[in-house]
Amino acid sequence: EVQLVESGGGLVQAGGSLRLSCTASGFPFRDYAMTWVRQAPGKGLEWVSAINSASTTIDYVDSVKGRFIVSRDNAKYTLYLQMNSLKPEDTAVYYCTTGWHTAYGADTTVVVDNRGQGTQVTVST
Repeated sequence: EVQLVESGGGLVQAGGSLRLSCTASGFPFRDYAMTWVRQAPGKGLEWVSAINSASTTIDYVDSVKGRFIVSRDNAKYTLYLQMNSLKPEDTAVYYCTTGWHTAYGADTTVVVDNRGQGTQVTVST
């Protein structure tokens, strides 16, 4: 059974930083691409960043490019998201999910098979 546990969220002022973690279990983490997604109040599930199993292919939604950095430690079964220069529009519950889930253009929402309980990120002005 896939289990994903996100942590590291919190309240931060605009311009600040947070580092999210996602600890995985129940599946061969090192063989799976992983994606960070987020959901703001009243909105759909938006992809944020995807990383392949070997960390050789990485992508970001346009709104976070240059500010967020995704990484993973396969030995620790852990996925990370370093978030810098945070903006109020980054406020959302952040989740990790297995697989590569991306969408481009005007609609960046995705459908995922699983996710953890999420971690709340709130960015104040």
